[in-house]
Amino acid sequence: MTNTLATVVPADLDDRPAETDDPIRDAHRVLQWAHRRFGRQLCVTASFGDAVLAHVASEAIPGVEITLLDTGYLFAETEWFADDLRQRFALDVRIVRPDADLPKNVWQTDTDACCAARKVEPLNRALLGRTSWVTGLRRSDSPSRRTAPFVHHDLLRNVVKINPLAGWTDAHVVTYVAAYGLPDHPLADRGFASIGCWPCTRPVRDGEDQRSGRWAGSGKTECGLHQ
Repeated sequence: MTNTLATVVPADLDDRPAETDDPIRDAHRVLQWAHRRFGRQLCVTASFGDAVLAHVASEAIPGVEITLLDTGYLFAETEWFADDLRQRFALDVRIVRPDADLPKNVWQTDTDACCAARKVEPLNRALLGRTSWVTGLRRSDSPSRRTAPFVHHDLLRNVVKINPLAGWTDAHVVTYVAAYGLPDHPLADRGFASIGCWPCTRPVRDGEDQRSGRWAGSGKTECGLHQ
């Protein structure tokens, strides 16, 4: 699937923090700026594939609401992990689910339609009334995300999209996790480098990029949230 990440930055965002050679500090600075700028119109989404974004956001903006899109196909380990982090760090987690009447097993025949109904539509509802959206995109995730901007205008959803971890490498993640003693996702030591829905996620093999276990063999690289 072709990456079409928009990189339009409106002139009225000229006050946004610039990226520096310290991506960890940059993440805190841009989140604090976003909170000052957008207040309660800010929507932070985290997949809870790891603890990093949820923790960074809660450190930068104490008490911030963090939205989890529960597709109905999350690994049981992800559901447990999100609840464990919620209790451990007193996170304010909002869970947004798809329509309860959706057809089952669409993933078996049409993964795009499944993602549209179980990820994109719930995100659109989560963003109602919001003017800005924080995600956990990292440029080092995969080739399709290599140009992910730090802050830009998401033309599709008409929100300011903020990717505080855009400049983070695996080394930054390891440093941050060690500094704060963050737990790993239970599937991390089983080879799952990027954790999505159980029907479409497999462990990553040596030499593969982190997202190669998602929709493996299909040519699909994104679920539709970040197009």
